[in-house]
Order: sequence, then C-alpha cells, then structure tokens
Amino acid sequence: MPRTRPTTLLAIAALILATTITLAHAQTSVRVRGTITAIDGKAMAVKTRDGRDLKLDLADNLTVAVAKAVRFEDIKVGDYVGATTTARPDGTHVAAEVHYLPTTASEGQSPSDLAPGSTMTNANVTSTVVGTGNRELTLQLKGQTHKIVVPDGVPLVRSVPGTRADLVVGEYVFAAAQTNADGALTAARIQVSKDGVKPPQ
Repeated sequence: MPRTRPTTLLAIAALILATTITLAHAQTSVRVRGTITAIDGKAMAVKTRDGRDLKLDLADNLTVAVAKAVRFEDIKVGDYVGATTTARPDGTHVAAEVHYLPTTASEGQSPSDLAPGSTMTNANVTSTVVGTGNRELTLQLKGQTHKIVVPDGVPLVRSVPGTRADLVVGEYVFAAAQTNADGALTAARIQVSKDGVKPPQ
C-alpha cells in the first residue's frame, strides 16, 4: 500500500484548516447599532455608535421591524421579554432596557455587548411590581426566578412590523448582520427607530 507523503498530508491539513476558517468566518454574526447615513438600492450605509462607517447589504427577504414604546403597566404576567441588566455591588440586577421578544427567540441568558458587564435574559414574566419609585419584574428561566429592578426612564419597547420605507436617513437601527466569506455584511432583519423611539438592545 503506497505511503502518503508528508507534503501531501501537510497540504490536506492546510486545506481543511482554511476551509474551517472560511466557514467560521462566513457564519460570523456582527451586531450593528447606529444611524442610517445613506440608502442606495439594496445597500444601506450606517454610522455606528462608535464612529465607524459600515455598509450593509439588504437581503432580498429583508424583514423590517419598527420600535414602539410601551408602558411598564402594559407588561403582563406571561409576556415573553428580553431584559439587558447590570449588577449593582449588592447583587441587585438593574435593567438597562426591556423589549418584547418573538416566540421564535431562544429562551436563555448570555453576556450582552450593550453595556460593559451587562447580561441579556430572555424569559417569561411571572410577576410585576409597581410602587412609588420602585418597579420590578420577575422572570422565570429554567426553574429559577430572576428579579429585575426597572428604573424610570429605562427604554421599554415592542417591535411592530415595518417596511423598507421605514429605513430612512437619520433613523437609528439595530441589526445582527452576517459576515460573508468576502467580508461583506448582509442584514436579513433590521429594527429601526420611529417617532423618536429607538431599538433598545
């Protein structure tokens, strides 16, 4: 049986590594937050919150969602929400924003890049408390409860269906764009501000 030459093995290994890197790169998701600076056919230019200029290719099946403010009193037991929180020194979790989620969004908890040290929790509401200077949500996640303080002024938002016509220069957007193999960014779903209400996450 003929032996495989070392150079051939190295070539095969290099090819596998390159393919793995390419696939990983192609599947990378990038969160884009910023203001629309231009719309040109199927592409949109965005000035990110950290000052970068990015171009997003708009997918043919693009879904647009418009941000709409809700009141804390509108949040009911059983609602499915996402809450970005930070922890105080005493361990209290304080919301930076709360938004309604579609039923297709995965339940769970993970680090958030909205603010340093923040955490995103996707879960159902099991109780709400409204008091003088004190508002709290309790979320149920995998058999555990998570109590969250929701200060006045924290963005509380629901997304409603929009259209490409809502993508207007000057509006603020949030998108989880996919990085293609060539480095280009493609967005299949974009949340956009309207009437001064921004996508909070």
